[in-house]
Amino acid sequence: MEPLSDTDCAGSTHTFEEVKSKRSQKRKRAAADAEMQPEETAAAKRPQFPALSGDQLAGGEVEMRRVPVPAHRYSPLKENWMKIFTPIVEHLQLQVRFNLKTRNVEIKTCRETSDIGALTRAADFVKAFVLGFQVEDALALIRLDELFLETFDITDVKPLKGDHLSRAIGRIAGKGGKTKFTIENVTKTRIVLADTKVHILGSFQNIKMARTAICNLILGSPPSKVYGNIRAVASRAAERF
Repeated sequence: MEPLSDTDCAGSTHTFEEVKSKRSQKRKRAAADAEMQPEETAAAKRPQFPALSGDQLAGGEVEMRRVPVPAHRYSPLKENWMKIFTPIVEHLQLQVRFNLKTRNVEIKTCRETSDIGALTRAADFVKAFVLGFQVEDALALIRLDELFLETFDITDVKPLKGDHLSRAIGRIAGKGGKTKFTIENVTKTRIVLADTKVHILGSFQNIKMARTAICNLILGSPPSKVYGNIRAVASRAAERF
């Protein structure tokens, strides 16, 4: 564009030059930076590394877990040994044995172990069986990721003794195990009553519902009221998800 000119009274000519705005200069710089950017990103591209196996992640070291077995679980362990042995060895690629001297189930990794979390899952599976859960229920700990085990004592909720403690255990179990089965079915968990210990297997949210129901029973709530509460909570949870 040609510069404009103006003539004053004395006859001298002044030229008016176009001043470039700062905005246009910024835009041009931004456009130039955008053109340069692909070249920079290509130069600074992240390196691609191959995936590491479980053996390499562990640094080549053999890891071991020991699960102690109480005396009253020796016979069930012997009867169900193949059901426990098969998923640990074939699916998780681990080695397992029962040490007769120490009375422990020993699980360890080997070169074929590909999953770094397999050892923990196998130990949880054996621990669940030792606590009194059926093999089929405990097997869910290997197949599913979002399952947990929780254990608490009845006396932690309320310090009961003698007949009062026996009645609290009876309220949790119910006549013929009816109350326990109802809580299991509504909350989708598995519950084991072992003396004063309560073991719950399930997802985090479901364990919370079952624990609340059991604590209410220990504190003296009638079963009918507890049934209504857990059904209401379970229906709200179903609607939410």
